[in-house]
Amino acid sequence: MLETLALLGTGFLALIIVLSIWEAIWKGFGMWRSARNGHLVWFVCILVLNTIGILPIIYLLLHPKKKRK
Repeated sequence: MLETLALLGTGFLALIIVLSIWEAIWKGFGMWRSARNGHLVWFVCILVLNTIGILPIIYLLLHPKKKRK
């Protein structure tokens, strides 16, 4: 396993790190917004599924921020 990672080089490791940060940021925003809106199903789906940020982005686009009165 380590030999395989060594052959792939540091570029692969950098890609994994960047994708992990990307996923964490979008997952955080999506989970925060779904919790604030009371959407439990969306919250659990975003928490459980690893989609490289796609599912949280879809949620944020479909459910814009509620305006406060």
